[in-house]
Amino acid sequence: MKVQGRMFIWLAVFILVMAIVYGVWSKEPAGTTALFLAFGLSIMIGYYLAFTARRVDVGAQDNKDADVADDAGELGFFSPHSWQPLSLGVGGAMAFLGVIFGWWLLFFSAPIIMIGLFGWVFEYYRGENANQ
Repeated sequence: MKVQGRMFIWLAVFILVMAIVYGVWSKEPAGTTALFLAFGLSIMIGYYLAFTARRVDVGAQDNKDADVADDAGELGFFSPHSWQPLSLGVGGAMAFLGVIFGWWLLFFSAPIIMIGLFGWVFEYYRGENANQ
């Protein structure tokens, strides 16, 4: 985590310099404010990572002699054959098309999204994949 903390702190320094240069050169308040806010966000993340790195064990990314496999671990459980993301994607696409063609399309897309969301949440509570 030390490496990530240093990267964000150096990014914050770079953004601060660019914010000052941009503010003096352009005299445009919205972009200057956005750059100063980006500086604030970067320094908060960098400080958090550097602060946390002192309290946790050294990770593989901080060891110069580490291999990629040293940082490997369990990533989690991923459903191998779920159709629910497809229905959510179709429903979401229809909902966004409703913004273009007319809000009436939301009446057709909302049930598709709800069915996909309900199916995704309760996928492992019913059918052949039930494990509860």
